[in-house]
Amino acid sequence: MRFDTVPVRRLGEDPNNVLDRGVWPATLAPVAQVLDQGLELGPATVFVGENGSGKSTLVEGIALAYGLSPEGGSTGARHSSRPTESALWAHLKLLRNAGTTRRGYFLRAETMHGFFTYLEQNPTTSVHREDLRFHEMSHGESFLELTIDRFRGPGLWLLDEPESALSFSGCLALVGLLKDLVAEGDSQVIMSTHSPLLAALPGADIYEVGDWGLRPTAWEDLDLVTSWRAFLDAPERYLRHL
Repeated sequence: MRFDTVPVRRLGEDPNNVLDRGVWPATLAPVAQVLDQGLELGPATVFVGENGSGKSTLVEGIALAYGLSPEGGSTGARHSSRPTESALWAHLKLLRNAGTTRRGYFLRAETMHGFFTYLEQNPTTSVHREDLRFHEMSHGESFLELTIDRFRGPGLWLLDEPESALSFSGCLALVGLLKDLVAEGDSQVIMSTHSPLLAALPGADIYEVGDWGLRPTAWEDLDLVTSWRAFLDAPERYLRHL
């Protein structure tokens, strides 16, 4: 698959705005690794790791450096309730591929309620259909409908822990949508997740995130996958220790 048709080729530190390595989030090993070594980005990238490991910080930083709203939306969205984002984005440099689209969208499960309110208060008409009444749907339904409506054509599509809103079948539907986007050749997906199902996105480069930094890992070798397999095989072995 050609990598020169996706929006962002490489992620690294802006040499004109170096981040103090003793200050958070540079104290997170994955963030420090990206700043020190950079990271090549293909058509699909998935970050998997424990809470607090830095995966969401990376996705958020990429989104802001690309010009997207930290609480979700496109490059035109200006929704903000209580700013909590890190300063990482200001120290990142995105190496873009010449002539590629600047379209993109960022969805993060933890801010969706406020973001839906923003969308309803600032209605627009997409080329596909009228804006949806997201608050009249379930959390999962609204998340999927928004993804279906906005993730279309060439662009950079970022998701932060989308499984928080989705059932098993909802996760399958999202994987199907993302797989089709990547197959088009000029779209790019970057996602953080705790879900072994979403981590199985076909063709994705998977990075296990932790105290070691970032390490490329095959899906079947992820701690996430082996832990879920062990639990589903014999849940009583875990539950008796609670």
